[in-house]
Amino acid sequence: MPKPRTIAIDGPASAGKSTLGERLAEALGYLYFDTGVMYRAVTWEALRRGIAIGDEAAVTALADTIVIDVTRPSVSDGRQYDVWVDGQDVTWDIRRPEVDAEVSPVSAYAGVRRALTAQQRAIGLRGEVVMVGRDIGTVVLPEADLKIYLDASAEERARRRLAEMRARGSDVTYEAVLEVIRKRDRIDSGRAVAPLRPAEDAIYLCNEHMSVEEEVRYILSLRDP
Repeated sequence: MPKPRTIAIDGPASAGKSTLGERLAEALGYLYFDTGVMYRAVTWEALRRGIAIGDEAAVTALADTIVIDVTRPSVSDGRQYDVWVDGQDVTWDIRRPEVDAEVSPVSAYAGVRRALTAQQRAIGLRGEVVMVGRDIGTVVLPEADLKIYLDASAEERARRRLAEMRARGSDVTYEAVLEVIRKRDRIDSGRAVAPLRPAEDAIYLCNEHMSVEEEVRYILSLRDP
């Protein structure tokens, strides 16, 4: 295939989508766009304005009115991209602990997902982007030039997540992490709005026994004659 201008990477929790997306975007000179940051941006703005996160109608109205943009990093401070809300740089604000604690319900609101899908599509259609999420190839950007569905067993993903958490000093058991992974899979695959599933024309890539370097080489090889 010719060099894809839009790449969608979907898959379950802890499959390695973010790592692959960032490395692939770096190799191609593209924008790396983790669509989850938009839900964080809405959450941050709701908290800043004093909007109750449990008020679905108010949070949805907020998502309908603010403009969120994601661009290549303009500051060398470790960021992967710039995140803007109504022209204000909120890249690090959306990583605050209070956002971590409140973003899950925001991302589940159907109206918020609808509003942000439109903004995500606008960014994707600019091209030269690697978009990462759970519904990119099926809902957000079904016309993407290249779609990857990245996967691994729940057990392998739990092992990876456990290693990350323990490296940060978290005292957690493998069994507890595995249960969280399985619960997240059930929620993501069973939700009524934009359930997790591979696009019909996606390339299924199980990375259980692959390094990130091997994943990147494989995907880049898809455009070779």
